[in-house]
Amino acid sequence: MAGRNGRTVRDLRRANRTAVLQRLYFDGPLSRFELGPATGLSSGSVSNVVADLVADGLVEEAGSVDSDGGRPRTLLRVAPASGHMIGVDVGETRVRVELFDLTLTELARAERPLEQQRYEVEVIVDHIRSGIDEVLAAAGLAPERLLGVGIGVPGIVEHTPDRGAVVHGQTIGWDGVPLESLLRTGSPLPGSVPYFIDNGARTLGQAEMWFGAGRGARNALVVLFGSGVGACLVTPEVEHGRAVEWGHLTVRVRGRRCRCGALGCLEAYAGAESLLARWREEGGPVPGGVDEETALTAMLAAAYPADGTPPDPVALAVLEETAEYLGAGLSDLINLFQPERILMGGWAGLQLGSRFLPAVRRHALSYALRHPAEKVTIELGRLGPDAVTVGAAILPLAGFFSRGGRRPDPDPQSPPPAWRTALEDRAPR
Repeated sequence: MAGRNGRTVRDLRRANRTAVLQRLYFDGPLSRFELGPATGLSSGSVSNVVADLVADGLVEEAGSVDSDGGRPRTLLRVAPASGHMIGVDVGETRVRVELFDLTLTELARAERPLEQQRYEVEVIVDHIRSGIDEVLAAAGLAPERLLGVGIGVPGIVEHTPDRGAVVHGQTIGWDGVPLESLLRTGSPLPGSVPYFIDNGARTLGQAEMWFGAGRGARNALVVLFGSGVGACLVTPEVEHGRAVEWGHLTVRVRGRRCRCGALGCLEAYAGAESLLARWREEGGPVPGGVDEETALTAMLAAAYPADGTPPDPVALAVLEETAEYLGAGLSDLINLFQPERILMGGWAGLQLGSRFLPAVRRHALSYALRHPAEKVTIELGRLGPDAVTVGAAILPLAGFFSRGGRRPDPDPQSPPPAWRTALEDRAPR
């Protein structure tokens, strides 16, 4: 039965379960008494919802606290083993696969380096499949118990009704790759386990907003600085974030050629790949036969030697120029979106870290309009190199919460259970 606003009793129960689960997840453990003000529900509704969640195995007791003159109050928390998610980061140098419990405690991980094959579609699909197999086997977990698999990828992700998630990754040579369909073919997972595929900058932003330096901000930009650069915008209107192809804003007309094929993109000056290329072009001793992370470490050591030797002037100049390009790029985001907070993550952003950030901040504020620049803070992300996989795992977790802790409905195209077919066969015609 639907009410005046169109909501059914089932909708109301789901919303109440979602409210209680989220408060216990982010602020727990809490008592039933504390859950009332935290969720806006009556004490009777809280008791009914908690009883329902405990019966489903989603909530468990976590000790007790003394109350003012009364009986001790039982504390409640989300049961960690009541759900599991996999997060996948299709990164520049490796594919990382991690298995988490419901509280995002890592249970197992697998890594597949990307070498000369780089972003060949078949290679990436095989790495994801085998990584999923490996982490499930390491944890002894049945695939059917997964709430879903979240995957962060480079490029634009289009969600289609017939092929699922399709990836348009111009910088990696992916032109309309039906990644979800490819993963479903020969998948180690049953059809009831959903895939959630999105841009890697968005999954990074999701993680930082839920658990990292973005907590409490209503309007933020999370920047991914790796081989290339990307950003995720989070506003009250786009609360789960929207990936922004920031790296392909033109910063110099007829400038350097970008990986996407265009000239003068920000990524052609500010990404780690271009940073190392410019050092090499200026005669810098870029190590051969190593991945970009190792080469960037060598460049940092040359520009900022720890033993007191003179810095490599070429490496230092390229890094300083990169900081200015990044700062100028951030000023565009400040002027366009007027965020409260900008967070810089990604493996290169974290590697350059606090040594690099003051120069980036200085250039960003000098290029931006004064009024929005006075209101923004620019910080490093706090979740480290696993932020993309954590954010990817949050995608199925967010869906789980939105359903009030219910698992996804079975695929409507899958055959009905045998008991239902038997009953239908026995029904009078």
